[in-house]
Amino acid sequence: MIVMTMNTIQTSLRLLIPCLFITVIIVSCQQEIEDGEIVKPLTPARLDEDAGTWSMIVLTSPDQVPVAAPASVTSDAYKAELEAIKKAQQSLSSAQQRTIDFWSGGGVLRWNQIMRELVARYNLPPAPNDQGTYPTPDPENPFADPKFPFSNPPYAARAYSYVSVAQYEGMKAAWHYKYLYNRPAPYTVDASIKALVPKTTLPAYPSEDAVLSGVTVELLKLLFPASVEEITKHAADQRNAALWSGKASSSDIAAGLALGKSIAAIIIARASTDGMRNAIGTPAQWEALYDSARVHWTKAGVNGGTEVLWKSLEIPPRPPMLPFFGQVKGWLMTPQDFAANRPGPPPSSVSEKMKEEIEEVKRYSINATRNQIAIVHKWADGVGTYTPPGHWNDIAAEYVRDANYSEVRAARAMALLNMALHNAGVACWENKYYWMNPRPSQLDPSIKTWTGLPNFPAYGSGHSTFSSSAAGVLSYLFPVHADYFIMQADEAAISRLYGAIHYRADIEDGMTHGERIASFVVNFAKQDGAD
Repeated sequence: MIVMTMNTIQTSLRLLIPCLFITVIIVSCQQEIEDGEIVKPLTPARLDEDAGTWSMIVLTSPDQVPVAAPASVTSDAYKAELEAIKKAQQSLSSAQQRTIDFWSGGGVLRWNQIMRELVARYNLPPAPNDQGTYPTPDPENPFADPKFPFSNPPYAARAYSYVSVAQYEGMKAAWHYKYLYNRPAPYTVDASIKALVPKTTLPAYPSEDAVLSGVTVELLKLLFPASVEEITKHAADQRNAALWSGKASSSDIAAGLALGKSIAAIIIARASTDGMRNAIGTPAQWEALYDSARVHWTKAGVNGGTEVLWKSLEIPPRPPMLPFFGQVKGWLMTPQDFAANRPGPPPSSVSEKMKEEIEEVKRYSINATRNQIAIVHKWADGVGTYTPPGHWNDIAAEYVRDANYSEVRAARAMALLNMALHNAGVACWENKYYWMNPRPSQLDPSIKTWTGLPNFPAYGSGHSTFSSSAAGVLSYLFPVHADYFIMQADEAAISRLYGAIHYRADIEDGMTHGERIASFVVNFAKQDGAD
């Protein structure tokens, strides 16, 4: 896919391969999520019957949204629902069977795949117009050029987190009512109804598939409004699959859908006041950031008047990417927590230490090995991809699948991961615009990068902060595989030095920053009742 924009032509002319930025064009390897991505039919290792008692995150209690008791399985109304399922099963088409198969691996993982595809599709920076300025995507007119949203890493991290948290709150509430009312699945009530997915003893009312479809569709419509039709179809397919497979009756589904949509409204209310709408700012506010950075450097013992601050190297200069994302509300962290965990200053741009760091970057710019360049592109996660947070979602999904988690436990794992990734984005962006540290190629224009040059300050590395946060959470969830997660985080982090877009200090301090951020989520998880 080729998109007009502006960025480092020298780098891309050296390596005419996908996923590199070019001054006139971007060649982007968009990561399509195939229907065939392996998600095996869900056979949960345990049903997590007590999940309705696990700690809530946004909701005050699992019964905050009331769900009325269902009709008896001996009632005429319910018997009619069973007859409708049997009739549907007698005439299932191959397309309907494929829908059942698609959703049989669990809604949490399937929706995560769908969302990664949406993020990749919309991760396209606006091109400059004839006046040499960059238009801003408009959520009120999402089909206009440029399309809304530009799902860059901070936007994506926030989006993944809201969907995951909403799903987790929905599943805990569903489990509360399931075991309160204990209405069995249709294939248990009537032996003539086929179980077209693996059988369990999980109560059917309210349907977990319907809760997931209801809560997810509302969040995704808000986050990716130009794809409403596609999102809505996926949600309807999930509910139909639950019915056709014999898992849930129409009243199980209706109750689940209403519960999911009500919980989505609560989560959306939080999102509407979390500060995201102010994350872009204005030119006057951008200029004030430079004034603040000079003050911060002076307080750190460096003359703010001599410190070289970051500037956009795009032609024409592009506005900074979400410079106030660092003020967006986090999960399980207060603004004071973010400030207290901010790293100290990076090496001054006029220091001997910085000269050493620039020389190291330059060595990789000139002499990176084939293997190092491969690592650069493995972790580039740039334009047209699901971003670094999506990369870690992709990694996590395999471990969640292979652990045979119940839907509620799968939702917990993805929520914990994505709360940490969102917090990492907030913390990293706050730090970046606090110090306004210039990129290596700004201080030494002879440095040619091996990947696209991000349009925001250098310190600390986003990849490092995201990756060490993700590794911290995944190591808690899957301790047997902790060495692998840490190794992947280390590789993701060092890829930015190999790519000649970050200094070593950006990487090392970003890694320790991410570890501290992850600890807030891990500490919550250790006391949430799920273990």
